[in-house]
Amino acid sequence: MKHERLHRFVPAELSHEQRSLYDAITQGPRARGTQLFALTDAEGRLEGPFNALLLSPDVGTALQELGSAIRYKTALSDRAREIAILELAAIRRADFEWFAHERVGRAAGLTDEELTAIRRRKKAPSLDPAEALVRKVVRALLGERDLGRATFDEAREVLGERALMDLISLVGYYDGVALSLRVWRAPLPAGEASPFRKRARKPAATSSS
Repeated sequence: MKHERLHRFVPAELSHEQRSLYDAITQGPRARGTQLFALTDAEGRLEGPFNALLLSPDVGTALQELGSAIRYKTALSDRAREIAILELAAIRRADFEWFAHERVGRAAGLTDEELTAIRRRKKAPSLDPAEALVRKVVRALLGERDLGRATFDEAREVLGERALMDLISLVGYYDGVALSLRVWRAPLPAGEASPFRKRARKPAATSSS
């Protein structure tokens, strides 16, 4: 991701409407819960997708409330929810989504092996059948923009209709987040490297003769 395209707002320059949204983000459920990544930088500027929400406070407020509901009121288990978000982040190569939710996923019980498999878009044999199905549904929703009959019937049977609706809503919301992050070139926090960028290999050591 190259240079960001959006000014990073510091709290002192926010309008009343922007400040209300800022407070809802920084003092709401995300802040009251187990916070595994900083919502703001050292200057109080919002990280990740949240800064862009300040451009349109009314819409931003609705989006942040939707995101909060998806995070904290879903019928999906914590593990299943984070598997879905991480699967989407890997497909969309959304750096900040992966940065944030890798930490949340690990706190929800995902192992390093499971996280690596999701990031590399490989099979993760240790996931239970419902969790593997969540990955399958996310891939179908992103790739086909639909669920075929067999996948739909399986998801309705295994996950239940409420959880399936929550999963569809989750995919729509986080796909929008990924799009906003990409368009605005939202950076990772200082010092963090892209989880999807290949690291240069160190040259092999050669022995002298």
